[in-house]
Amino acid sequence: MGRGLEEHKVIKQNKELRCGFTTGSCAAAAAKGAAAALLFGKQEAKISLMTPAGIRLFLPLEDFRVSDNSVSCCVTKDAGDDPDVTDGIHIYAEVKKNPSPGILIEGGEGIGQITRKGLFLPVGEAAINPVPRKMITDAVQEVLDCSDYEGGLSVTVRTPEGEETAKKTFNPRLGIEGGISILGTTGIVEPMSEAAIVKSIETEMRILLAEGNGYLLVTPGNYGADYVKTHCGISGDNILKCSNFVGDTIDMAVNLKARGLLFVSHIGKFIKLAGGIMNTHSREADCRAELMAAAAVRSGAGLKTVREILQTKTTEEGISLLKSEGILERTMEDLLEKIGENLSRRAYDRLLTGALVFSGGHGFLGQTKHTDLLWQKLKETE
Repeated sequence: MGRGLEEHKVIKQNKELRCGFTTGSCAAAAAKGAAAALLFGKQEAKISLMTPAGIRLFLPLEDFRVSDNSVSCCVTKDAGDDPDVTDGIHIYAEVKKNPSPGILIEGGEGIGQITRKGLFLPVGEAAINPVPRKMITDAVQEVLDCSDYEGGLSVTVRTPEGEETAKKTFNPRLGIEGGISILGTTGIVEPMSEAAIVKSIETEMRILLAEGNGYLLVTPGNYGADYVKTHCGISGDNILKCSNFVGDTIDMAVNLKARGLLFVSHIGKFIKLAGGIMNTHSREADCRAELMAAAAVRSGAGLKTVREILQTKTTEEGISLLKSEGILERTMEDLLEKIGENLSRRAYDRLLTGALVFSGGHGFLGQTKHTDLLWQKLKETE
């Protein structure tokens, strides 16, 4: 018998990729196996686990350890073809009898602790997210329902590799210290999942909003963050990096009742917003030259200039061409007006949005309206 994922594959970038299972599924399966061994005295080689995705897994159980009042075992994490740093680590669950009814879940070695507000759990709790907690509870309750034991059980989740593995994750930045998080909303790892990236952006956004005044400074990545620290008179310690997911970032900010977002980006990414493109990955769309050419026409460029813009390979080339023709400022004003309109439209005017754009060769290129006000609000929390 396989693990239940043999038929569950995804196609990404023209490749067939294997799905895997989350640390939450590992913890729930290990807890179920340990509970069954504790209450029935039988150490199963595999355990059945129904995931929130509706996929039933059959996961191997390893390294049973038995004492008078407890049993522990582990499941080895398999992330499929996803480049997940937790792939291959061992997730243990130790189950003990507890005279008080109910199922108590705790974190042990290698499981992080929450130290900042804004996450899904209170400060001081083990970083075992709500869905994995429910998965563990349901799995252990399934065993209890088949037994005549009337007491409660305590479950301690641990992973020996957790502390070192956590250094390769976002946990230190998120204020989760000492280990990894037990994660997963479906129980299944989908390789190269954009949803997982967006979820990590949302998690960091929650923290920054909980600790701040409702205004966020956002950049696509390190290039924008470096520009902020060097040129904008602000430390940049609380920058939210949104990668290519500008639209999703705005949607989440609206949902979390943020008050304002200020984006700082290289023109190469944000020129796409002038065309309403809210995922800036080149795989989604690449019409940078076309958008620049259209703005240049509206700013007085002649046919020769437009043709030259359309032949450029980078926005830096286009910016240099606009400057040589004396229409850079007018063209940027046109582009930034469109960018500002599309940001506001995506937010349904439910929060203040602004953008500052720059280039590597020419520095500051311009900003949308509201940007000065947003800078003022951001500096209040410095």
